[in-house]
Amino acid sequence: MSLPEPAPLVVVMGVSGSGKSTVGAALAQRLGVPFEDGDDLHPPANIAKMSAGVPLDDDDRYPWLEAIGEWLAAHQADGGVMSSSALKRKYRDQLRRHVPHLAFLHLHGSREVIAARQATRPGHFMPASLLTSQFATLEPLAPDERGLVIDVAQSVDAIVQEYVDRASASRPTTEES
Repeated sequence: MSLPEPAPLVVVMGVSGSGKSTVGAALAQRLGVPFEDGDDLHPPANIAKMSAGVPLDDDDRYPWLEAIGEWLAAHQADGGVMSSSALKRKYRDQLRRHVPHLAFLHLHGSREVIAARQATRPGHFMPASLLTSQFATLEPLAPDERGLVIDVAQSVDAIVQEYVDRASASRPTTEES
């Protein structure tokens, strides 16, 4: 007899324009858990700063990441999917302080693919001019971090299916004797 699986709790991460919100919403629907767009948890000052083309610094991000971590902690029992850039290891560590078993789905793509996607998002508060700073800040998942890296140069359905398949295959099964 296998032990019950914990409810899935996933952060869909990556640079702006990688599809975090779209993939996150589709993944949450597939997993049957709530979705929250991390952008909606930014304080107005952060949105104003990014809208002006100014990258956020760690002091700007700290309270935003705390709000994300609190949402994740509140959804541990039933699961959930959150979109968040989570570009640096220390940001992901901050989220894991709220939920140690947190998994990440890193949406990875070339600068050209991401720039083309950003060009189709007129009116988004994150201007394309900040893409360079996003790539400069990005620290890929380390081998000791729980998560998967998936290329964004495929359909949303394919990304979600790949995540579900790979996450299921990597989950250990524990049998009762």
